[in-house]
Amino acid sequence: MENKPFISLYWKCQLIGWTVSSLYWTVQGWTGEGFRWDLAWIHLASDVVMYILITHLYLIFALKNRWQDLSLNHLIGRMLLAVPVMGILFTIVTLTKLYFIRILFLANISLRFTEFFEVNVLSIFMAGIRLMAIWLLAYHLYHYAKREIRLSIENARLELVFKQAQLDNLSAQLNPHFLFNSLNTIKSLTYTNPDSAGRGIDLLSELLRSGLYRGTSMLISLQQEMELVKDYLELEQLRMQDRLTYQLDVDASLSDRMVPRLSMQTLVENAVKHGVALLKQGGEINIAVLEKEGFLYLSVNNPGRLQLGNSNSPKGVGLYNLSERLVISYQGDAALSLVQEGEQVCAQIKIPIQ
Repeated sequence: MENKPFISLYWKCQLIGWTVSSLYWTVQGWTGEGFRWDLAWIHLASDVVMYILITHLYLIFALKNRWQDLSLNHLIGRMLLAVPVMGILFTIVTLTKLYFIRILFLANISLRFTEFFEVNVLSIFMAGIRLMAIWLLAYHLYHYAKREIRLSIENARLELVFKQAQLDNLSAQLNPHFLFNSLNTIKSLTYTNPDSAGRGIDLLSELLRSGLYRGTSMLISLQQEMELVKDYLELEQLRMQDRLTYQLDVDASLSDRMVPRLSMQTLVENAVKHGVALLKQGGEINIAVLEKEGFLYLSVNNPGRLQLGNSNSPKGVGLYNLSERLVISYQGDAALSLVQEGEQVCAQIKIPIQ
């Protein structure tokens, strides 16, 4: 359990602030004539007690009326009313204290209270207005800043929860989508090549075990992602035979780099489904991973034509989900691009290295 401080920050500030103010007045008195140390200590102690009492009574009133929850505009209006009221209280207690100390400790004082009041009221009232305004500004600015920080933290936490919910929803869509496409591949093999269909079931089992259901983790190592890609490509080769070939250019030193789960696999699946599979002669898929200037580039090139939807964006649930996951996970620092280069479609993911 965290130990609470013996004296809270509020009381420390109260004691230090009013003690410093009283010491300032003591120094002023010390430079004048007739200075007495016994009276200086009495003034210091009484000032600290009285002014802490005034400001603490304000604090109780403000908390009771929930002024700390007001907007800045409404709070300023109430502060403009509170400052003169507290200045009047400051003036009354200060003049009363000064008069009675004079009577008790100084001889030959014949000045009546009304006369003493008229001589000193204006200067003490102006000092009270200044001090109370400073106290109110310091107190409310501190709590206003504290509230803004708390709201910022809460908003950030809510945004994080919302983004996590988005990621979970996208992941929930992605797994069935991948599973559905793989089952379709196995289904087509059951009629033409039962042995290959059996191998396809083994590969799908491995895919499910090692790739699809790794808990809620959104990131996996590049090595794990490439194992998933190889299993998927072998599954598709069972169906397409010699029409599908691929080349890998992945530096082994990047194996431990973390990448979004099913990121490279999604690009490869798109290359097979919308590229090689539509060509009578098939084609080769080139897969490359490189590191450059603090970013990891995952690239997939395939023969074919880039297919765009109505919004001029790539078709497919997988690519849409992948793009959304990159935006949410990397706050705009990652990017997914698809471009047509001659007879090749080039898909690339750029992510910051973690």
